[in-house]
Amino acid sequence: MIILNYSVIGVASLAAFAILTISMMFAFWRLVRGPSLPDRVVALDLMANLTIGMIFSLVLFTGEIVYLDVAVFIAMIVFLGNVAIARFLKRRVNDQ
Repeated sequence: MIILNYSVIGVASLAAFAILTISMMFAFWRLVRGPSLPDRVVALDLMANLTIGMIFSLVLFTGEIVYLDVAVFIAMIVFLGNVAIARFLKRRVNDQ
């Protein structure tokens, strides 16, 4: 249940959520239009970090801290994915 919180923190978290949503659209545009694979990987990493920021702003707005576990889980998965992609790209460059 979302509690309408019109305090300063509530308004700031809604503003942050809106800014992060716009940033997510720009990152998705870079993901689609990226000229190379590393550009797309960076855009995907940015989108994951923006998702974590959106979760944090949701936690500030609603006051439910259960979503923080989801943010930590996403951060761990993104880190492991970045390591795997970096190893793949390094192996790909060394083979050429």
